[in-house]
Amino acid sequence: MIDSYSNHSHEAHLRRNLCEAGRRMFLQGFAAGSDGNLSARLDDKHLLITPSGFSKGHLEPEQLVTIDLDGQLIPSYHPARRHLRPSSETNMHLEAYRQRLDVRAVIHAHPPMGIACTVAGVALDRCVLPEVIYHLGSIPTAPYATPGTPEGADSVRDLVKHHDAMLLDHHGSLTLGVDIFQALMRLEWIEQAAKVMLAASAIHPVADLPMLAVERLQSIREGALARAGREESARCSACQWNPTPPPPDGALVEAVTRAVLAAIEPLLRERT
Repeated sequence: MIDSYSNHSHEAHLRRNLCEAGRRMFLQGFAAGSDGNLSARLDDKHLLITPSGFSKGHLEPEQLVTIDLDGQLIPSYHPARRHLRPSSETNMHLEAYRQRLDVRAVIHAHPPMGIACTVAGVALDRCVLPEVIYHLGSIPTAPYATPGTPEGADSVRDLVKHHDAMLLDHHGSLTLGVDIFQALMRLEWIEQAAKVMLAASAIHPVADLPMLAVERLQSIREGALARAGREESARCSACQWNPTPPPPDGALVEAVTRAVLAAIEPLLRERT
């Protein structure tokens, strides 16, 4: 079967962008050797994805392969990709696209400091850095999965429903975006957060932002998401479990005060 998309300008544009993002990823040290993989939606039924075994810094647009949403390779007679196989992490990419219709591009990378955080047990899903809260909500860590196996899809399934960026325990990262450059930007934020957290942890116990500051950042983020037609679902662990309670109403305060006074009144009488 001849690759039916080979002459489409849309596909040509996607291929160039994926290769450029791969080059930037390689130059920033996020993909050594043949590590990492990138993909983008071609249409409602097909993806472009990087081939297995290639450096992401030296890919040519013609080397990207086409697969369907079941991971099946679309055969092509183009000489540059006739015998190429899709990335070994294809299942993880497919899981993100299945769970999120808004996702148009996915990057799996190996950011050194991000991986170091998972190895050292330094969590990035804390409310520490304003940029992370505003841009990503939080950076959770997916459970360890054997690289290149279906376990990868299982480990990220629940997280990709709500998060645009995550670490993979002892392995790497996964970032999602409306295009490949947004996914790359989110990868850069992961690595920046990891550098700060590791440096801070070596100096002193890391302090979270005050909750009121976090809630203000979260409110700004929610407004931006609402304008984009999305709801917030990626709050950091502190926001998720310990939101600042609303101030009690007057009747509740009065009732509690009466109960406390009734409880301590006998003790006060005994002392007089």
